[in-house]
Amino acid sequence: MQYLRKIIFYKDYFASFYVEQTEGVRKKINYVLLLVQSQENVPTKFLKHIESTDGLYEIRIEHAGNIYRIFCCFDEGKLVVLFNAFQKKTQKTPQNEIEKAIRIKNEYIKSKSL
Repeated sequence: MQYLRKIIFYKDYFASFYVEQTEGVRKKINYVLLLVQSQENVPTKFLKHIESTDGLYEIRIEHAGNIYRIFCCFDEGKLVVLFNAFQKKTQKTPQNEIEKAIRIKNEYIKSKSL
């Protein structure tokens, strides 16, 4: 299989979330991350730009009736940087989670310029 994108984790925000999940959720996360890596056009069911943000995306996962979100951004075209993740329990993505992702993204961008 050919990969079109490389996925990296920024610090341990995503990894901490990932290890706390059940095996079934981790398998679904792995499946969706593989889609993000290998598909030229990832369906919005799995990857969507967050409105009114500058380049922040959410990777969307559903498993056993539960919804999970992983915030990320693209860097240098084919690099996907994963930030924080959470289990979604309301219809709308909580604003505090979006704000946290924006802070982490800004931290990542600042760390690159050092």
